Amino acid sequence: MTQTLKTKVLIIGAGTGGYVAGIRCGQLGLETVLVDASPGLGGTCLNVGCIPSKAIIHAAGKFETVAKAAGDGTLGITASTPAIDLSKTVEWKDGVVKKLNAGVAALLKKAKVKVIKGWADFSDAKTCTVKTDDGDIRITAEHVILATGSEPVELPFLPFGGDVISSTEALSLPEVPKKLVVVGGGYIGLELGIAFRKLGAEVAIVEMAERILPLYDKALTDPVAKWLEKHGVQLLLGARAGGFGDGKLNVTDKDGNPMQLDADKVLVTVGRRARTQGWGLENMGVAMNGPFVKIDNRCATSMKNVWAIGDLTGEPMLAHKGSAQGEVVAEIIAGHDRVFDPTTIAAVCFTEPEIVSAGLGPDDVKGRDDVIQAVFPFAAIGRALAIEAGEDGGFVRVIASKSDHRLLGVQAVGQHVSELSNSFAQMLEMGAVLEDVAGTIHVHPTLGEAFHEASLRALGHAIHI
Repeated sequence: MTQTLKTKVLIIGAGTGGYVAGIRCGQLGLETVLVDASPGLGGTCLNVGCIPSKAIIHAAGKFETVAKAAGDGTLGITASTPAIDLSKTVEWKDGVVKKLNAGVAALLKKAKVKVIKGWADFSDAKTCTVKTDDGDIRITAEHVILATGSEPVELPFLPFGGDVISSTEALSLPEVPKKLVVVGGGYIGLELGIAFRKLGAEVAIVEMAERILPLYDKALTDPVAKWLEKHGVQLLLGARAGGFGDGKLNVTDKDGNPMQLDADKVLVTVGRRARTQGWGLENMGVAMNGPFVKIDNRCATSMKNVWAIGDLTGEPMLAHKGSAQGEVVAEIIAGHDRVFDPTTIAAVCFTEPEIVSAGLGPDDVKGRDDVIQAVFPFAAIGRALAIEAGEDGGFVRVIASKSDHRLLGVQAVGQHVSELSNSFAQMLEMGAVLEDVAGTIHVHPTLGEAFHEASLRALGHAIHI
């Protein structure tokens, strides 16, 4: 027998967009039902993406530090040769995820959001049937928020299964593969490829483009390329992967020559696509923007009172974008006058070293004579040298308008620069000018001083260079 349920707001997907929308709806007194089929709340980011990958990256960094101390030692520290039991590392990572799962569940409960575990299938824009372990539930809602997220792209000639894995499986491997081939030189492939190299795997990266991380400018990616070269990662650029069998991946190099790479595991990270199939989107009558759901600056779709947020709506596919959109939609439904119109959405790549980009980059202002660009190297920052972060070619770059000194973009590459991303975004969002950054007393000794010095340099009077 099918149960029936009516609610003010129905949210599909409990990722960083959906659960934040749910909590905010609850805070605003809106009757809310959240439907999600995943084993744990939090979506891709919390369960098989941002959080677990950063946990594994952190563990890999710790292992690398101990490994450096073996033999002749480092910083005066010596240690015996380390070993890793990856299954125990994964167990620790799973513990972090479960703790956060429980935290999200508690927050939703506090906000009086009804959570239903199951798969939704829409028959029209405001009605869906959810298949649960306890039977079917038919839900009708006044407002629907679509937050179904995204999923890894599968290559037809390299289907997932066995030793061909996505990032999801890579984060739960029981042991470090001896030979790992990564197909795709974007941020996911490089983050995980670098982590496994630190853990002792032999790593090769196959990328179709002529350089790694093609969405970032070359100056930002060069320090990462140098790390790969220094640590023996085989980099095949302008190359195409083929089929896999008998422990060998077929590859065509940039000159068209066929070759084979030995691989215990092949990690395919060629991108993510919006999750639009299997839940009745085609029955909802919403307009599409290519492979994504089309929305306006209020996150409204073409169907009245149907909203879409997060990866489903297109690039950038970033967790913090979905969360921000979720808050906006909840407040609009509650009667507030809101739009989603950020000045910037900063992006971070957790490679070695890390990359941050906010606002316009040099490729965006190429050929313009009305902008100022200034770079300040971490090699001139005391804190960077004290934590071995100043010798990898890292820097902070500012781009500003020549006429009024308004900040247009800020980028950085270097160890731990992800922690500078919010400062960059905040200055851009507030419409800061170079003098605002220059006039803010930055704490010494910190990496953030490089942002201060880059702004001073743009004004023509850097102190420490």
